[in-house]
Amino acid sequence: MPRMLDVSEDVRAEIGDEEADRLLAGENAPGSYDCTSCRTPGDSEQERTSTVLFVGEETAVLAFAHATCIPSQVVKVAEEQLQGAVRSITGAEGQAAAATAPVPAGDQAVLGVTSGLVLIGNELHPALVVEPTAPIARPGTTGGGDEFLPLLIEQGFLPVGDVNQRPSPIAGWSVLLAMGQLHAILQPGTGGGSPVAWWQAHQPLQVTEGWRAAANKSHTVLVFAAPVGSIGQQPREDLLRDALEKAAANGRLVAAAMPLAGT
Repeated sequence: MPRMLDVSEDVRAEIGDEEADRLLAGENAPGSYDCTSCRTPGDSEQERTSTVLFVGEETAVLAFAHATCIPSQVVKVAEEQLQGAVRSITGAEGQAAAATAPVPAGDQAVLGVTSGLVLIGNELHPALVVEPTAPIARPGTTGGGDEFLPLLIEQGFLPVGDVNQRPSPIAGWSVLLAMGQLHAILQPGTGGGSPVAWWQAHQPLQVTEGWRAAANKSHTVLVFAAPVGSIGQQPREDLLRDALEKAAANGRLVAAAMPLAGT
């Protein structure tokens, strides 16, 4: 039976017309599946379903998601990250490690990412807090102070004066959640190409059920960023909120709202 699949032109270009046509005809596509964005069941015979292709250096993985969660797309990821996703798909167990990744602008700093829920108005919003482990210099320069916030503002992040105000959306960026775990923060590719990872976890980062539920409800994640030494590792969300408010009061916090990309 034909499936209600969405196969984007980017995905078709990667897998070829023959494979795309087989998917649309229902030959290689599953009827039922677990959406790797929201992790709830889907049925490609009854509802529109997105085909999402993860592409690494040597491996490619085709996954399925509700079309209402994410559009059909190609997502380029590191080979190690993709292998981790394959292991989680096949049921291999692994312990999520601290989420850090190299920062392109600096050779020694890494980005630490903390997930938490932030109350704005009367609603809890899923948030990520990004803080480098060392000052960030501009590419090709040495010294000259910490340029982390200016670099992000040039990308479209906005300074936060009040944590109680919801950050503005940023074009082209997204947060990648796969199999209920946090994999990457994606930024626009050069020349309008496929998104690329600005930050990616060495191993998928576990998030709480409450965080995932809030993200699936709003399809949006609030991403806050602060220079090294501004936030720190806070064991509780109330302490994280206090640290965010202090950083904002000191002019050391930027933020943006990003759509939840999946799979």
